[in-house]
Amino acid sequence: MLKEFREFAMKGNVVDLAVAVIIGAAFGAIVTSLVGDIIMPIIGAITGGLDFSNYFTGLSKAVNATNLADAKKQGAVLAWGNFLTLTLNFLIVAFVLFLVIRTMSQFKRKDEAKPAEPPKPSDEVVLLTEIRDLLKKG
Repeated sequence: MLKEFREFAMKGNVVDLAVAVIIGAAFGAIVTSLVGDIIMPIIGAITGGLDFSNYFTGLSKAVNATNLADAKKQGAVLAWGNFLTLTLNFLIVAFVLFLVIRTMSQFKRKDEAKPAEPPKPSDEVVLLTEIRDLLKKG
């Protein structure tokens, strides 16, 4: 079994997976910091500090707290504010990535050279084209 695992690992599948997991974790930390520390404070300043993460709906009559932490202690709650906050974070990051990728692709298009015009046909080709056109006419 150890020999089979070594052969499997040597094919590169495990190494590729490990590298992808490490890069994904690092990218996740960067995105979390970008959203939490840079983008959301700007949006909070624009919206006047509006924060959805504390919004909830109590699922039992015993829940009468005004904040989510106390409400969870009192009974079952539907913490839809957290879901809304994470959804907004996702949409913001997706939009920012869209803008970055779009800008990069526009720069790439500008850098691409326009295709050169085809060379002018030789005198023989022009003459043969005229003969063909005359024969078509009749």
